[in-house]
Amino acid sequence: MADGNENGAAIAIGPRIVAAGGFDTLYREGMSLIEDVASYLDGEGRGDSRILSREASFIYATESMRLTTRLMQLASWLLLQRAVNEGEITKENAHAEKEKVKFSATPSERGGPGYDQLPPALRDFIDKGDRLFDRVMQFDVLERGRMSEMDPGTANGIADQLARLKAAFGRS
Repeated sequence: MADGNENGAAIAIGPRIVAAGGFDTLYREGMSLIEDVASYLDGEGRGDSRILSREASFIYATESMRLTTRLMQLASWLLLQRAVNEGEITKENAHAEKEKVKFSATPSERGGPGYDQLPPALRDFIDKGDRLFDRVMQFDVLERGRMSEMDPGTANGIADQLARLKAAFGRS
């Protein structure tokens, strides 16, 4: 039976992917990045920021605030998803809570005067934060079963993989 179970109902594969080991890796990487960024900003980053030009110092403050905000929002999402995976809260409760987490500090245009003067460590953390954000958004779309909202390249890649799985298991 195509795209369904014995009852003919569609099977949502996204939540199964999210509940599988892929989420555990994302969770560990996300929490590790949060700890690394906090350690940097509280330690080495303070020294790095003191030697910046006035222009770069302003950008440092802005970008470190954006990064911190984005990572806290991502941590909220990760903790909610982990609670669902561990059966601590229902998916419905998690969805309601996730709706309250607005990703206001999303990756945006980077650059401008002084951006290149930022410490390489901060720019690296910003890039890692942007990549984590993208991965969490992909998981969120999969978890909610809304592949139509996914970036077309990613959605097509997943659709291709699903087609291969169906072909391998003799389903059309």
